[in-house]
Amino acid sequence: LAHVPVVPVVPAELESDILRRVRALLRELDGHHPSCQSDRGMLRWTLHKKIDQNPSTSSVLVRILVKELERAERGDFRHYIIPLLHTLMYTWIKAPCIPDELCARVYDFCKRLLTLPKPFCTIGLDYASRLKVERTAPGTLYQRMVISEQSLKSDPYPYQEKIFLFADPELLSEAVCSALVTDTEAAQVSRSPRGCMCCVVTHALQAALGDSCDTRGLRARLQAMPAGDVEHWFGQVVAAVECAETEGSSDRGQHTARLERIHHALLSSSPAGNAPLGGLQDTPLPHPNISFHLWTEEDQLWKELVLFIRPLSQSCEPDCLSQDLDSFEIQDIISECACCEQSRFSVLSTDSGIERDLPAAAEEPLAPCGADTEHARLHRKGGIKKKPSPLESVAFLQAGCNGPAGKLPGKLRRSSGVPPDPAAPLQRLHTARVVLLGDDRILGRLAQAYHSLRKRETRRVFLTPRLNLQFYHVPVAGQPNASAAGDHASPEELCEVAGYLGRADPWYESNINTLCHMIPKLATMPSSPSRAPVTDLFLTDVIAYYARMGTQPVGFQLHAVKILFRDPAQEPAEDVFLTELLVQGQDSTSHRELSTTKRKTTLDGPGIDLAVTYRKVLVSDRHKELALALRSTGLLMKAIPADEAEDLGCLNVTITEIIRSNNLAGRSFSAVANRLKTRSIKIRSTEQRPLTVRLDKDSRRTYRNVIGLEVSPCLEPSYCLQKSRTMKSSLHETEDVGLVKYMPKSLLLPINTFAGVIQ
Repeated sequence: LAHVPVVPVVPAELESDILRRVRALLRELDGHHPSCQSDRGMLRWTLHKKIDQNPSTSSVLVRILVKELERAERGDFRHYIIPLLHTLMYTWIKAPCIPDELCARVYDFCKRLLTLPKPFCTIGLDYASRLKVERTAPGTLYQRMVISEQSLKSDPYPYQEKIFLFADPELLSEAVCSALVTDTEAAQVSRSPRGCMCCVVTHALQAALGDSCDTRGLRARLQAMPAGDVEHWFGQVVAAVECAETEGSSDRGQHTARLERIHHALLSSSPAGNAPLGGLQDTPLPHPNISFHLWTEEDQLWKELVLFIRPLSQSCEPDCLSQDLDSFEIQDIISECACCEQSRFSVLSTDSGIERDLPAAAEEPLAPCGADTEHARLHRKGGIKKKPSPLESVAFLQAGCNGPAGKLPGKLRRSSGVPPDPAAPLQRLHTARVVLLGDDRILGRLAQAYHSLRKRETRRVFLTPRLNLQFYHVPVAGQPNASAAGDHASPEELCEVAGYLGRADPWYESNINTLCHMIPKLATMPSSPSRAPVTDLFLTDVIAYYARMGTQPVGFQLHAVKILFRDPAQEPAEDVFLTELLVQGQDSTSHRELSTTKRKTTLDGPGIDLAVTYRKVLVSDRHKELALALRSTGLLMKAIPADEAEDLGCLNVTITEIIRSNNLAGRSFSAVANRLKTRSIKIRSTEQRPLTVRLDKDSRRTYRNVIGLEVSPCLEPSYCLQKSRTMKSSLHETEDVGLVKYMPKSLLLPINTFAGVIQ
């Protein structure tokens, strides 16, 4: 029979304290911030830390959270549901043992969420499927999280995850960067494969057996074992847990019996003792694999992702790869991964393609040169030579880059009429969680890098079929007098994306947006023995919690801009932006001269004559082209709406128009703000006077001597490629037909939050 865990008796004072903390979380969601401002954003973290100190109270917290969820459902307090669910599931993953009665209540509640609109039904379905697995094999969620985050070798569950922290050293102070490096390194100290395997074994046995599990004896036994034996028992436990999920049986007794046999076999050789079992014990959830990167190179993101999928040295520890590589080794990897594509242009083929033209020596079989050489050779197919499909190209590239030394051999192999072995289907076994630390300016760099990555993947697909790429954003107030700021903008103006995400998702506002000013304060705190450990745990824990539980993306439309220069010999520039585009006159007159009279010609006065053509946004989504001719000192295009209910695909354009008026004192000028909403716009300086264009509030991305620009939604590069192929085959076809009709047209930058956009 399945073991029924005994629910420990918790003092009433402790239970009331937990309830008080949960209610404080809900009050913060309503905008009632704690009286102590230092506690803002830390309520969730302190609640989970309190449960970690006393694991027997995890069932109490789950029971309280279930009651609050049911109360929110009855009272129609929907904004409570997702934060309470995330808090419950995170407690569940870390809990040593949860009664099945509570699991059934949570499972039924998640199923009821399927009748609600997004994102409630999406999150409810996700958690219902996880709980179904957890009811059959308790401890599965914890086991899979540790295996993937620590990149532990496991055939039943071969997934790997890694968190990449990216920060721009020109936007953040040196103290903030140093503090983040210190915190990241401190979090990785406790990570060891042996310790993580012991945690998986202990947690799985305790979750299945409950209070009958001798946790203390188990830990002592595993600690005294050689590393090879620990790995053996780890494999046994993982296989038993994954087997229960594979069988799909709802009977928990068979799973419990398997783990009871493992528990007995583990402790059978240890000396018997009369010490009590000691009840439920805490099994810590190890910190995930986190690496910190100062973003100094344009293609640094792509390089790190390639290294994550295919590290240089297979003998190195996964968490040390990116730190141990120098720039030359990174360049070798990039060159090796691109060697297949470059070889088409560097090698002149003299092969006629006819079998009888082959020299006699070429028909002789070549001696094998190792596994890496064998996989990278070319084979001749019998019959008609056909152009390989994109997936076949990926398989070839993968085979050419999988060797232990990563070197592509120079010899080619022919096999007369023998087709190659079919390539194994590619799976996304790797998940890269990229966390951007900073303000809107680093997100602008991310938009550039993501667009470049998508174009690279369109030309030669490599990462897409093998990597699950997730983006996260943690706002951090930049340097007040940073040279890249361009002007003296406030932190709120530089964190428009984070502000939008906070308005759309209250749990993001409560847990992540509060870090904007907290991280710089923690970085400048004087170090003390009592404060430093708490600081380290808080920063890494919050980022890990965000990366683990933030699964709902918000897609931000990227906008492409084509910039025309004053010099006809200079090629037009193409770029993308995420948040805003600012246009100003390069030699504009100061505002003090707006009310003064000048010469009586139409060219006098501040500003530049502009011709503006734009597509007006209509409710019916029809196209309506409008044209304006005006004199302006500049304009500002904002892509992030002030209200989360507005469309993210529109541009809100504010044009500062100069109005000329005649009075008794002479001619005067006044500035009027014209506002319009559009999806695409063209601007031209009719006088050929130069303009300056700045993208994403970053003065490093400023273009000068500009006379015209065109802004439109950025298209997905794969869509553009397929569209061009379709146009070649049917020259008179203007609408999307065939495969193009079903492909995503716009390029969206997905940034994960806890709930997405709650309408």
